Amino acid sequence: MRTLVTTAAVVLVFATIASASVNEKERTRINDAVAVLNDLRSTPDKDIPQGLWDRADCVAVFPSVKKAAFVVGGEYGKGLMSCRTQGGWSAPSFMTLGKGSVGFQIGGESVDLVLLVMNKNGMDKLLNNKVSLGTDVSVAAGPIGRDARAATDAQMKAEILSYSRSQGIFAGLDVSGGELKPDGDANRDLYDRQVEARAILTDRSLSVPAEAKPFEAALSHFSATGAAGASARKQDKQD
Repeated sequence: MRTLVTTAAVVLVFATIASASVNEKERTRINDAVAVLNDLRSTPDKDIPQGLWDRADCVAVFPSVKKAAFVVGGEYGKGLMSCRTQGGWSAPSFMTLGKGSVGFQIGGESVDLVLLVMNKNGMDKLLNNKVSLGTDVSVAAGPIGRDARAATDAQMKAEILSYSRSQGIFAGLDVSGGELKPDGDANRDLYDRQVEARAILTDRSLSVPAEAKPFEAALSHFSATGAAGASARKQDKQD
C-alpha cells in the first residue's frame, strides 16, 4: 500500500512539472488567441467571411500586436498557428511577428491580428524557418463581411489574407514587410522538447498538448462543414 501511495505521489509530481513547463506568459498568449477566435462568433456579418475560413489551409492568431514608435517605429507580436488536417487541426506552433519602420512617430496602440494561409504553396513557404511577408509569400488585406465573393482579384490570389482588430472591429491590414518565424523557446516549453514548427504543423501523430486544447476547439468552430468546404479547398489547390 505504501509503495502504491509513493508511486502515485511520484506520478503527480512529474505531472505537475510537465504542466508547469508552459510559463504564465505562454499560457496567457494561448488564452488571448482563443478569446480573439471566440469573439469572431459574435459578429459574423462584420468579420472574416465563412467562405475564406473554409478555404484556409492554416490560421495564425496574434493577440495584442504592439504598434509603438518614437522616431524608429515597429510592430511586434507573439501568437499561435495551426494547419488544417483531415481530422481537424494540427497541434499549434508558437510564432512571432516583427515589422520595423522608420519615421518620426510618437504614440502606440495594440491590435489583434489574424492571418489566413489560403493555399498549399503559401503553407509550404510559411513552414520555412522564417518568411518575409509580401516578399517570400504574397499577402493582402482580407475582405470583411459574410460574402467572400466581395473579395478583389488580388485578394483571392494572395497566399495569405490578413485581418486586424482594434476596439472590437475587424478590418483588413497590410502586414507587408513583416517577418514571421517560429518561437522555438515557447515551442520547447509547450512540447517539453525541441521540435521544429514544420514537424508540429505537419506531423499527424503529434497530439495537441492539454494547454493548447482550447485553441484547437476554437478553430474547430470555424471548420468547413459538409462537402462544400472540402470542395472549395480542393479547387483552390488545383488552381
